[in-house]
This record gives sequence, C-alpha cells and structure tokens, in this order.
Amino acid sequence: MKIKHFLTLLDLSAAELEHIINRAIILKRLQKKGQSHQPLAAKTLAMIFDKSSTRTRVSFETGMFQLGGNAIFLSPRDTQLGRGEPIEDSARVLSRMVDGIMIRTFAHAQLESFAAHSAVPVINGLTDEYHPCQLLADIQTFVEHRGAIRDRVVAWIGDGNNMCHSYINAAIQFDFTLRIACPENFDPDPIILARGRDHVQLVRDPAIAAKNADLIVTDVWASMGQEEEQHARVAAFSDFQVNAKLMAQAKSDALFMHCLPAHRGEEVTSEVLEGAQSVVWDEAENRLHAQKALLEFLL
Repeated sequence: MKIKHFLTLLDLSAAELEHIINRAIILKRLQKKGQSHQPLAAKTLAMIFDKSSTRTRVSFETGMFQLGGNAIFLSPRDTQLGRGEPIEDSARVLSRMVDGIMIRTFAHAQLESFAAHSAVPVINGLTDEYHPCQLLADIQTFVEHRGAIRDRVVAWIGDGNNMCHSYINAAIQFDFTLRIACPENFDPDPIILARGRDHVQLVRDPAIAAKNADLIVTDVWASMGQEEEQHARVAAFSDFQVNAKLMAQAKSDALFMHCLPAHRGEEVTSEVLEGAQSVVWDEAENRLHAQKALLEFLL
C-alpha cells in the first residue's frame, strides 16, 4: 500500500477529504458521549516543532492519546536536525521507529524533502506556505453550523499567507467560491492563485469580498517570523479589519472564523470575535477532532 502524506489539501482526493470531515464529526460525537475509541493502540506519532504552537501540540498530543496511541514532542534542541543532521537522514531514521510524523516548520520544501524519504505518513502541522490541518477544522466547523460548504461564498480578508493558500486549495477541493481581499504587495503566491482560478477571485476592497458571503475569515497581519514587519503591516492593512461594518456586508447568518491567536483591535475587533456570528472557539476545538480523523485515516 502506497504511503499517503498530508502536506497540502491537494494530497488527498475530494472524496477522501469529505470522508475525514464526516468522520471528524462522528469522532467528536463519540468523545462527547465519553465512548472510548482506540484504533491506534501501540501507535506512535513523532511531533517535530521548529515553530512553537499551543493548538497544534495540544490537539495532536491529546488526539493520539484519545485514539489509544502515543505522541513524542521534539523541539530543535531534542533532535539531531537542530545540530545539522541532513533532513533525509533524520527522515529515514525516525520513520523506522514511529508510525507517523507531524512537522511544524518554516520552509515547505524541507517538509517535502522529509516526506520523500519517510517510510511512514508525514503530516504538515504548518509551513510558511500551507496550514492544511487548520482547514480541516474550519470546514468541519462550517459543516456543523451551516451544512455543506459546496457552492457557498467564503471571503478571505487580509494577508495572502499560508492560511490564504490553504483556503485556495480548499476552494478547489470542496468546490466553493473564495473571494480574497488583500492590499497590494500582499497577494497570495501567483502560482497557487492561478491553480485556483476557477474558484478564486482577488479584489482590493474588503467590502466587495464580503458582499453576501457565507463565511468571513481572517488571520493576523504579521505571522510568526514577521514581527519586524509589524508596524509596516499595520499601516498597510488598516482598511482590512474585520469589524461590525464589514460583517454587515455578508449574509445575515454568515459565520466568522480565525485560526487564532487573534490580535483584537487589529485584524478583528473584539465585538466580532466575541459576537454571535463568531465560531472561533468551535473552530479551535475542532483541530482536535479533525486531526483525530486524519490520524485514523493515515495510520
């Protein structure tokens, strides 16, 4: 059986992704009922973190525990990767000892190189280009609240970053329309944008993107590693805040999502983040359930 990796949403078929979303909802229901489900007994997931995270570590570690398996946290200080061992060598060694590997790192090319030399499934916990696990949680959350996302309109407001790239892939795989509102010089990668041309529209006015949308999504203006650009980015993105006025452009039952952590008063107001249309806490929790379904599927 050929190993399946999950480096982007495009690594799986649309049918496989739909299965994972549906399975995540079932696993969430089982967990809420207190029913044990441990198909990964004696399985081990290695978790390599070059970038720190609250949600990614807790959701994967808890998910493996609930599925009956184990998770090992590895920081750059804990591995030979941090001391210069070639990625290919680390992949060959680690994948002979564990059943799956989750990596949260910077360059997507490093993740691809690791996966190419791994004998077990590799999961993208986040790179500078993509954040596919978050999209599983986002789609699950939308389905739980509003049903299928197919043929819906999603507005992405802000930076053309890794989350935006993953939303482009999601639009392709789940067949919805994505309107992206970015300031000039902060567009998504043109190759990724071109790949989604049948599903994606790029505009400069957030109000146009939000018009009659079913879902409004944003992210921080300066991602991890971009802290030195914070002041310049605040100036560039000042008209791209998700606030009550922008939400009023969307459908009356539109949802608001944010992958968190949020900078209240910058990319989103507290009024929206804590408002009735916000589902960010369900979205955060669903990282656990969506990733459990992914782990079950891959392992």
